[in-house]
Order: sequence, then structure tokens, then C-alpha cells
Amino acid sequence: MNDSFPRIITLLRNERKLTQKEAADALDISQALLSHYERGARECGLDFLIRIADFYDVSCDYLLGRTSERNGARLTVSDIPEPEDAMDNQYKGSTLPILHKKLIANSLNILFDLLQKTNCTDLTNQMALYQMVSVYKMFRLLYQANHENPASFFSVSPLCFQGYSDASLAVLEANISALSSGSAVGGMKPLKDAEPLRVSFESLNRDYPLFASSLMSLVRSAENAMNFDEKK
Repeated sequence: MNDSFPRIITLLRNERKLTQKEAADALDISQALLSHYERGARECGLDFLIRIADFYDVSCDYLLGRTSERNGARLTVSDIPEPEDAMDNQYKGSTLPILHKKLIANSLNILFDLLQKTNCTDLTNQMALYQMVSVYKMFRLLYQANHENPASFFSVSPLCFQGYSDASLAVLEANISALSSGSAVGGMKPLKDAEPLRVSFESLNRDYPLFASSLMSLVRSAENAMNFDEKK
């Protein structure tokens, strides 16, 4: 099977608030065997894979970690909702979450547009992964605040996730630094022409009149958080 299967079937059982015995009885197997499957100690056969997919009303691809969509669909760009349409009207009583989200989203619009202009696929992918791991860390820190949340939601244990994610960020940062400097690394193709990345206050305001102020504000906020002072 694969590493995703034990984690996902455990998560699905916990979502249904079923004990291992209750789920095993419903699936017509022993609790011991289900325990083996959930721990990854044994691999199930195709018949059980189909049976448990039907039981939890998900696709086999979802159980195997091949898609994040429970019905087995693969996400396309058109499937992803615009964040402004999906969430802004849900914030009640405070504009602070919306303010922070828009500063970050507007800044990312600039960054990914600049990346698109470089036409460097590997650099773009590494930058995207860097952002994803950063958001992953944010989500896990919030998730662990409520001790009732099942640890089985993730495949990386609570004891390891901070170290692993920090290590991943360090590797991605090293790859980004190398690729953006024109050096190949790990079989990836580097940036060939840095001219599209020539940036100034004037060019940002000219090319991104709607977003430039957000990026400037983000830069100031980030440096304030660092307590950055060249005079020290």
C-alpha cells in the first residue's frame, strides 16, 4: 500500500467517532486486523480497499493519498475558489484578519507574477513549496492548540513536525538561492535571465498599482517583527 493509507483510514474513523471495534465490526474484520492496517503493519487487499472506500464514501484514490478530493477528483485551477469570494464575508466583528490576509495575498500576487515572468519552472515550484510548508506550519500550530483534535489528521507526528518543517524550509531556501543565482541543483534547471526580476519602488508602483502598497506594508511589518536595526 503506501504511507497515506493508514493515516487516512484512521482519520476517517475518528471523524465518524467510531472505536476501532465498531469500525472493524462494520467492515466485517477483526479489530486486531484493522489495528494492523491503521498502524501500517500490514497491507490490505484490493477487496478490502474497495469495501472501506464504500464504507466511508470516499474514492480509492483518496484512501491512497493520490488526491485530496474525497470523491477522487483532481483539482484544476478553475476548481480552486478565489479567497476573497470564499471567506471575506465570514469575518465578523473585526477587520484585522481581512487586513492581514489581503496584505499577504496582494504581496503573493506580485511575487508569483514576477516568477511567471522568469519562465523558470523549477524556481517557481520551489518557491511555491516554500510557501506551502510555511502555511502548513501555521495550520499545525493552530491545530495543536485544541487537544481534542486527532493527531491522525497528519502523517508527521506532533513531536517531529516543527523540526521536519524547519529542515524542509532550509532545504527549499538553499535550492531557491542556488536556482535564482543561476546554479543548477538537484537536477533542477536554474534561472537563466534575472532581468525580469529587476525591481524598484517606481517599477512596483507602475506594474502593480493595486498591490504595491501591500507589499511595502508587508516588508515594513516583517522588518519590525525582526526588530531590524542596522545601527546596532
